[in-house]
Amino acid sequence: MAEEAVRTRIDLVRTTIRERIAARSLAAGAKLPSVRALARTLRVSVSTVVEGYGRLAAEGAIVSRPGSGFYVADQIAPMALSAVGPKLDRAIDPLWISRQSLEAADDAPKPGCGWLPASWFPDASLRRALRALSRAEAGALADYGSPLGLPALRQLVGRRLGERGVEAAPDQILLTESGTQAIDLICRLLLEPGDTVLVDDPCYFNFRALLRAHRAEVVGVPYTPAGPDVEAFAAALAARRPRLYITNSAVHNPTGATLSPAVAHRVLKLADLYGIVIVEDDIFADFEHTPVPRLAGFDGLDRVIQIGSFSKTLSAAARCGFIAARPDWLDGLVDLRIATAFGGGHLNEALVCAALTDGGYRRHVETLRTRLARARRAVGQALRDLGVEPWIEPRAGMFLWCMLPEGLDAADLARAALAKGLVLAPGNAFSPSFTAGRFMRFNVAQMEDPRTLETLRSCLEAR
Repeated sequence: MAEEAVRTRIDLVRTTIRERIAARSLAAGAKLPSVRALARTLRVSVSTVVEGYGRLAAEGAIVSRPGSGFYVADQIAPMALSAVGPKLDRAIDPLWISRQSLEAADDAPKPGCGWLPASWFPDASLRRALRALSRAEAGALADYGSPLGLPALRQLVGRRLGERGVEAAPDQILLTESGTQAIDLICRLLLEPGDTVLVDDPCYFNFRALLRAHRAEVVGVPYTPAGPDVEAFAAALAARRPRLYITNSAVHNPTGATLSPAVAHRVLKLADLYGIVIVEDDIFADFEHTPVPRLAGFDGLDRVIQIGSFSKTLSAAARCGFIAARPDWLDGLVDLRIATAFGGGHLNEALVCAALTDGGYRRHVETLRTRLARARRAVGQALRDLGVEPWIEPRAGMFLWCMLPEGLDAADLARAALAKGLVLAPGNAFSPSFTAGRFMRFNVAQMEDPRTLETLRSCLEAR
């Protein structure tokens, strides 16, 4: 309570100065009241005003002139509202959904985004972890982390992988800043410009964006409810001789499908025959009620590299992921991480480790799985009532991959919805072959807001 009172008094200082600047009683370049004068006016301590002025200076609202005092910073022209928010005329490419979702207002319905609403995350576990971290030694708050990452978290990741049949010692695990950074490092290690990479069709759109950044040739393999079409996979291997295959296996994005053991075995045999490396993105692992076999588990981390992160179930703000790979690859990945990011993100790693070992996290995940299952059923039925048909009924996860009514184009629908403040995820953003024009991915966790279905209904009826 004492800490909260201090924050409230500091906020009073900041609000008072901001209001005076907004009201033009303090113009650009004007000198602020002295620390002691404002402390007397607001009846707070001098140290409170010093802290408030310090935070305003850090925000760029005021500047300090040593020996003279604090002054209002030169003000830039206010940003026009037309410059804020998603660009309606942006081409629908692999980055379209990310840009629209990240640029949309906080309260805008985003059934096209790939994360849970803030209210679905384990707020209590994160706050306890933050409090524990605030009492840690200074090194945890200020120093670079080790190249492999926090040992305690790597041990925990290894145990969690073991629960899913993937044997990985802590020295086979490299912590990263995110799942995206994990794939980026792997591409840096194993790809040369012009190399061919297989992905699922449809696949997670950021796979395509990352591969494009690495100047790779992307080839899609049709995806079925049991995994990649094995005959098409074999044909692509024979014809294109790809270097990598990047996929989700447990909970596929965007379809929600699950890789069957029979298909997994055939994929691994073909990978061995043609000398291809498989990158298995297992970012949605905690959504599963019952873990299914992983490619990395069948393979023993020989030709398969597994990656993951904690952004989907713990926090998208605490950026932390991992790579599990065989030792000779891991050594090269560590060198690349040092070259591109230097030390590990010790602060985020310690926060994630504390939150994952908090007893509330497992309860949160169990509740989350049940909540998502209920949402998938409810949203699936609501979409069917609108003539939008789910491709399959997923066993887990937050996505429904759906076909729109005959004659509708998902890109046109997404643009119409965006004009009304609704962010959708049109199918061709996920499809390397651009054959998903009638498909849309819906995030069921982001569809609690009644505006979502109402807007979608009006857009469908207008087409």
